[in-house]
Amino acid sequence: MKSTSLLAILLIIVGSFVPKDFQWTNHRAADMITIAFGSCSNQNKEQKLWDDILAEQPDIFIWLGDNIYGDSEDMQVLKKKYDKQKAHSLYQKLRESTQILGTWDDHDYGANDAGKEYPMKAESQQLLLDFLEVPEADARRQRPGVYSSQIVEKSGVTIKIILLDTRYFRDNLVKKGKANIANWEGEILGTAQWQWLETELQNSEADVHIIGSSIQVLAEEHRFEKWANFPLERQKLLNLIAKYDIKNSIFISGDRHIGEVATTTWLNHTIYEVTSSSLTHGWSNRREEANQYRLGPLVYNENYGLINITATEDLEIELFLKSDERQIEMQEVASFRSVAN
Repeated sequence: MKSTSLLAILLIIVGSFVPKDFQWTNHRAADMITIAFGSCSNQNKEQKLWDDILAEQPDIFIWLGDNIYGDSEDMQVLKKKYDKQKAHSLYQKLRESTQILGTWDDHDYGANDAGKEYPMKAESQQLLLDFLEVPEADARRQRPGVYSSQIVEKSGVTIKIILLDTRYFRDNLVKKGKANIANWEGEILGTAQWQWLETELQNSEADVHIIGSSIQVLAEEHRFEKWANFPLERQKLLNLIAKYDIKNSIFISGDRHIGEVATTTWLNHTIYEVTSSSLTHGWSNRREEANQYRLGPLVYNENYGLINITATEDLEIELFLKSDERQIEMQEVASFRSVAN
């Protein structure tokens, strides 16, 4: 199917969800920036999406956590699992052709739902940085936490990629039975990371901001890990977007073994979130789950996320979730165009 026909279908499916300050377009320019991302890759399971991700020819691939399933305080165990993931033949090809960025979640951090209490976090940090091939001179080698930022410039567009660390400094979850409930006093990012993030946003002149968080930012209803478990932290994060008038804000997240696209308006700022999970194993029971911000139904199949950014006279941004054989999960596409300043 030609892209123009596909976009016409997308207009019918999700056009009603487009905020008033966005305009639809069916024009695709030749120069495009493509950013792929995903999460939850079990090194012992079939990895059937790497060939599809390679076929997208992404400029960047972003790991959003659970890059392996390590779950150990033994660093030799974690290293062997990272080595197995890294040795996958198709992932090796991706490494050769694409810049790899990433952060972590709990299972590659070292323990399920773990936060700052995990005793081997400093050692585990170095293993993640080795896996991502981060240079020895990088600041992450010398300080606590794997948070980072990256500027991408292409075809006259500047993109800022900010990857948060939601593990190293995170306070304890508060439980009611098996469910996580609000912790009104706890922190996710910690003082140093908050100061760093504010500086990154305050000084940014980028046209597009992609902010990676291993756990979901917008979703509030479900009982699992999410920013809404720390309501004041979530509010603080979204307030920073508004405070510094951050342009074209897109959160990307993983963790959930489902995929979805969500959007909300916060203090007159339209914010999107694309959750892509899992690369190797999705939800088996396919149960329903509420999310007041979701566009369309959940994606249960193994999936990866894709952001295509094209500079024409205006700025065109397309958000996708795709499954095996590059199948577009149609109901989960949010395609919009914002008027450039």
